[in-house]
Amino acid sequence: MGLYKKFINFFAGPKLEKSSAKIIYLDATESTNSYLTSYSPDEGEGMTVVVADYQTAGRGQGTNSWESEQGKNLLFSILMHPVEVPVAKQFLLSEYGALSLKEALADYVSEDITLKWPNDIYWKDKKLSGTLIETKLGAGRIKDCIFGVGLNVNQVEFRSDAPNPVSLAQIVGHEVNRDELLQKIVQAFEKNYEWIKSGNYIGLTTMYHEALYRSKGFYPYEDADGAFEGSIVEVEDDGHLILRDTSGMIRSYEFKEIKYGKI
Repeated sequence: MGLYKKFINFFAGPKLEKSSAKIIYLDATESTNSYLTSYSPDEGEGMTVVVADYQTAGRGQGTNSWESEQGKNLLFSILMHPVEVPVAKQFLLSEYGALSLKEALADYVSEDITLKWPNDIYWKDKKLSGTLIETKLGAGRIKDCIFGVGLNVNQVEFRSDAPNPVSLAQIVGHEVNRDELLQKIVQAFEKNYEWIKSGNYIGLTTMYHEALYRSKGFYPYEDADGAFEGSIVEVEDDGHLILRDTSGMIRSYEFKEIKYGKI
């Protein structure tokens, strides 16, 4: 059995019976990422999850905020200590987190879920989830990593200027049990972390590339020089997005250096 098939089978394997993660529930907080930034875990504590019904200052990438109706969605952060991951390859954590979310969502939506670089979850051309990842280095390795996730679950009206939000309830046509979904997500993060610990980075990256939004074909993009059409070549280990335009020129981008054009 080839590496790719092995990886698929691993991600499709049986769910854990019970999560060993510590889960902290809050009615409201400024930001679950900020909460975990100042959190002091007990000695030997593994994965820690903080989930809030409402965030007063929920953050997205850069200066973006995250709109969420109180009590409708999943707003949570996961703290782990991935000391096994080389600092130069820390984008692997972004791949792992996005794939774990995608796996948990597959129990509800079996088609049209993709990963928009670097780690957004898309349904067709609409944004279902966003993740803010923050790492802390110590002694030349990754000491802490926080995944801050905003996942649209049961909200059906969006009032912000976000261009393309969608919720799980809008996709499946009914409300979804948020606690059950959170457990599936945490279990996926726990189970799939074995691929990080085993050092199977090639398999992880292969799955990530296969799941990418607009992974095949030419699509409109826009950078500092203007609009063009490009095709995804790869995402490098450091997170750079590599595109090939219609003239054959290779272009490399860091996050926020390029926009996805409308089809």
